Amino acid sequence: MKVDFSPEKSTFFFFMRISTGLILIILCCGCVQRTTESVGDVRPVKVATASDTGYIRRDFAGMATPDDAVTLAFKLSGQVLDVPVVQGQSVSKGALLAELNSRDIELQVSADRSAYREADSQMQRMQRLLAHEAVSRQDAEAARTRYVQARATYENTLDLLQDARLKAPFAGVVEAVYVDNYERVQSGQPILRLVDPRTTTVKFTLPESALSLLADTSTHFTVEFDNYRTHPFLARLKEYAKTSSDASGFPVSLALEDVDTLLYRISPGMSCTITMFTVDSQPDAVTLPVSAVYAPIGGGTFVWVVDSDHRVRCREVELGELYGRDRVIVREGLRPGEQVVTAGVYQLGQGDQVRILK
Repeated sequence: MKVDFSPEKSTFFFFMRISTGLILIILCCGCVQRTTESVGDVRPVKVATASDTGYIRRDFAGMATPDDAVTLAFKLSGQVLDVPVVQGQSVSKGALLAELNSRDIELQVSADRSAYREADSQMQRMQRLLAHEAVSRQDAEAARTRYVQARATYENTLDLLQDARLKAPFAGVVEAVYVDNYERVQSGQPILRLVDPRTTTVKFTLPESALSLLADTSTHFTVEFDNYRTHPFLARLKEYAKTSSDASGFPVSLALEDVDTLLYRISPGMSCTITMFTVDSQPDAVTLPVSAVYAPIGGGTFVWVVDSDHRVRCREVELGELYGRDRVIVREGLRPGEQVVTAGVYQLGQGDQVRILK
């Protein structure tokens, strides 16, 4: 075969070799640059240090309830003559709150008073006659019995007359009025509700799983009201129910301690957050923010632990219960003092190098 070594062909092949060499050099430089960038990619992260749990904190929504509250009712039936108070009105102790039309009772009082006086007169007459042996002792005793019965009837009627008027048993605020003037009511029917406007009692509902912790002497409480967020109040256990009729939880009452009622006005109905502190039953458990937990689609719960060389390693952990506002207990998989990533846990990969943000 004859090979063409003309100058034009030689020049063409020369330029082709040079172009191919330049392309290979550019591609190699690009690979080196991308590899260098990949190795030098450092992710900034926020971390938290696993710490001993000590006291476990649990928060519950609660509400202030009155120390003194009563729903008043008449002991007898009748027509309401007057209710001189309205909802929200403040009243002093002994103030008139409602009264019945007592005309019929007053007539009965007059009749019973007359019967009582007559029985008293008869008894005294029989006692004088007995002293002179003009009557038998049996007749004198019968007169005395009639006197005792008449006096009891009269005193009972006087009590009914008093029961026709409802008076405030303590100074407070009329929370509700259930009847109107001239309305006929039955014995025991609610007429109005009176509450003390200042209180030191709060209530909340405790789940069944935490009920046993109330018997622990180390358990203590703080209460924070929405109106006084910067001042948590200490509280002690007052009482709690050991049964739950609707399976929604167990009602618990707390009493606030050392409250300056002049500086802090706590009224029934005010919402609050109740924090219960209890000693952790597992001393080797640690606590972390919830944001540190990595739960991939494939299942399991993990955290990214930062090594001494500032690289992250994925480690499986066993979680306990949530507590407080944003924390979780880690039962197994972490030791106190280890640093764990708390932000961007779903953007990390095994062995990634990180830079800790202060």
